[in-house]
Amino acid sequence: MKKNFTLVFVVIICCLESYAQQGTELYLADINWFNDSLNIGFPINISNKEGYDNQPSFFSDDKILFASTRTSQTDIAIYDINKKTTAWLSNTPNGSEYSPLKIPGKENISAVRLDDTGLQRLYAYNVKTGKSRMLIPDLKVGYHVWYTKDIIVCTVLIENRMDLVVYNLKKNTHNTVRRNVGRSLHKIPNTELISFIAKEGENATVTSLNPNSKETNDIITLLEDTQDVCWTNNGKLLTAYESTILSFDPKTDTEWQLACQIDHPDVNGVSRLAISPKGNYLSFVSKDSQKTIIDKQVETFNARDVQAFANCFSKNVVVKNYPKDTLYIGREILKEKYQSFYDRTPHIDVKVSSRIHLGKTVIDQEQITIGDKQFQQVAIYEVDDFINSMTFIKDIPINYDPEILVQQQLEGYNAKDIDAFLNPYAKNVKVYGANGELRTEGIENMRKDYNRFFGTTPNLHCDTKNRIVIGNIVIDEEFITVNGNSFTAIGIYEIENNKIAKVTFLH
Repeated sequence: MKKNFTLVFVVIICCLESYAQQGTELYLADINWFNDSLNIGFPINISNKEGYDNQPSFFSDDKILFASTRTSQTDIAIYDINKKTTAWLSNTPNGSEYSPLKIPGKENISAVRLDDTGLQRLYAYNVKTGKSRMLIPDLKVGYHVWYTKDIIVCTVLIENRMDLVVYNLKKNTHNTVRRNVGRSLHKIPNTELISFIAKEGENATVTSLNPNSKETNDIITLLEDTQDVCWTNNGKLLTAYESTILSFDPKTDTEWQLACQIDHPDVNGVSRLAISPKGNYLSFVSKDSQKTIIDKQVETFNARDVQAFANCFSKNVVVKNYPKDTLYIGREILKEKYQSFYDRTPHIDVKVSSRIHLGKTVIDQEQITIGDKQFQQVAIYEVDDFINSMTFIKDIPINYDPEILVQQQLEGYNAKDIDAFLNPYAKNVKVYGANGELRTEGIENMRKDYNRFFGTTPNLHCDTKNRIVIGNIVIDEEFITVNGNSFTAIGIYEIENNKIAKVTFLH
């Protein structure tokens, strides 16, 4: 799991977060440790709305604080795990709140407020009355953690970086203990220490700090593209890489260990980890799922809102016809072309009739109505924060049923009958991988590979979960079991001269 670092230091300022990224959702899952293995239940989306839902922290074992957008501002919300309800704790007409935390020994919270004047300060909020008071009047606080009821450790924005500051509320004094730090601040359980992210060159390191003595010690280097950690009650450190949870025990480990994989179709990466005080819940943030992003671009397309439609795509989006015929590159060109299309097309409506979703790939079969004419096409989307590529497959007229050949090879595969399996394929068949690399060419090479595979795999089966047929192309979502291990893949089969001439597998 170890990766080399290519970190580019970018200070993420609270006031920019809700505008600089796609929508985010807040998830909650049961967790427990068994024989040093982390078990995570099926995550539940507890925010489940469009916009920014982020920065979770536990107010208590059964309540979660988080920052959430409504109308044109970001306020603090609290989710009750038992009642499954959400309530608002702040409503600042001329400002927004971020990074909420419970104040030690009180039923109140602290949060970073960004006023519409540009002033950014740390405030305390009375949960019952909604009244607030400024805690730190002279520093632009980004993130904070309570060390005691009188001492706050916080990151302070200085030009193009964040510095780590220890602030004594009682004495109204502060000391800078480290320049250039990250956003993740936590108390380390059962110690007198807090942890922070130290940044130096290309390295980002989880580091401990004793706020009294100011002593610091490195704990473990973070993986590339990770910014968030949290501590379990038993003193283990957790982080996330994409949708994988990693753990590190400072007492026994020398590198990150694989803890578990978040297996949820709508989770698009994991960040902002938080664990409940008793350690039985994990909350985390995920970017909008790939399906949500595609749904939004379909909705905005039908609404003829070209700006909102274009905002679903990355700056350098690639638009092409299948498989590699690039039409154009770039969001601005996409905007121009779709505006021109709207200008000459008085009525158009798109409906998704079938969908295959695997990881960052979404494949939609779309029914299109223009005036009184209807036709279909397939769009293959590669999606992360935005749509990075959009590939069209047009519906071409044919005089045979391509599905028959694909079904025949599937039945031969499950029977491990090499002749029945290969009979639908062309002699010069080509098999490609997800990145367009040629894996196999020619029927005899396929025979050699699959003869060996069938002979060494007693437990083998493939089920078709979903199938899209368009023109001479069949797209299968396949659930494959190999010797007790199962995984999902996408197979794109192209039929020429009544034989399967090309196959592309997406994993």
